[in-house]
Amino acid sequence: MASISIRNLVKRYGNFTVIPDLNLEIADHEFVVFVGPSGCGKSTLLRIIAGLEPISSGDLYIGDKRVNGVRAAQRDIAMVFQDYALYPHMRVYDNMSFALELRGTPKAEIDARVKRAAALLHIEPYLDRKPKELSGGQRQRVAMGRAIVRNPKAFLFDEPLSNLDAKLRGQVRAEIKALSQELKTTMVFVTHDQIEAMTMADRIVVLQSGTILQYDTPETVYERPANQFVAGFIGSPAMNFFPVEWRDERAILSQGATAVPLDGETAGRLRQPGNAVLGIRPEHFAVVTDADGIAINVKLVEPLGSDTLLHFDLANVSAIARVDPSLRPKIGDRLSLRPQPGKTHLFDAANGQVLR
Repeated sequence: MASISIRNLVKRYGNFTVIPDLNLEIADHEFVVFVGPSGCGKSTLLRIIAGLEPISSGDLYIGDKRVNGVRAAQRDIAMVFQDYALYPHMRVYDNMSFALELRGTPKAEIDARVKRAAALLHIEPYLDRKPKELSGGQRQRVAMGRAIVRNPKAFLFDEPLSNLDAKLRGQVRAEIKALSQELKTTMVFVTHDQIEAMTMADRIVVLQSGTILQYDTPETVYERPANQFVAGFIGSPAMNFFPVEWRDERAILSQGATAVPLDGETAGRLRQPGNAVLGIRPEHFAVVTDADGIAINVKLVEPLGSDTLLHFDLANVSAIARVDPSLRPKIGDRLSLRPQPGKTHLFDAANGQVLR
């Protein structure tokens, strides 16, 4: 097993720079997830680690070995692709054993490794089948099994769940997380789905335009986002944002004269010069009955069973509140909402950076 160290990495395609200057340290045995919108550079970065894309400048270390220019096959890294990349004419067993046979691994050891991986992934009954006889989830397990039998220094996953339906994605996601704890190896996982990132990662890398905006634990990224982009990208439904200013000793929404009840700590940050953006997650609104809340008209109701989403407009901004399903609101109802103390965020209106 090995750590991964990326130092001053630059990746260009002709005159177009995909990754301008990136530094990243991934510890041995760590499960790190790259997340960000399409085109942010996450898959390119993963392919660079795998050796499938050359580095324009900078250095890449796997363990204590500098691997710039080292071919993919010699990096001792296993990659699981989105489209499974299985050999259609081979049985599952042969798909999993093929790389070991090419290395000249003894047959007894191959058999032991394949059967152990199959047991870990619960695919023992399918070893004699061909990929076309398997479901999408089963094929993905075979692709993971093919990687596991190699005992690589690190596993790389390139959006491996995107072809699965919602229920199966949740199941395989949990299996990959359990697998990481069982194998105790370094794993790097790429996804555009922030729920996958939050539920699986030891640490999350949030990328935009080839730049790391935040690298921290899921809890920290969620509770203390570094900027407005991270705050809006992590969390579902997304954080609500309202332009706000300090006026007449009160927090006032910039569009209109609606006062926002804020706790003392947030109000203290808002008193700083300049305009700000107030961020409130849907789940951090409380429904109140007193006059200190913000009056809203319910525009749309989404009952989800475990909770209910209320859509409303506030200061020319479309917003969402997540409330207890026992409330049973209806379209057109007038309610009063109040941000929960200590759960609000303030961002600089000019650059989006968090105001601490």
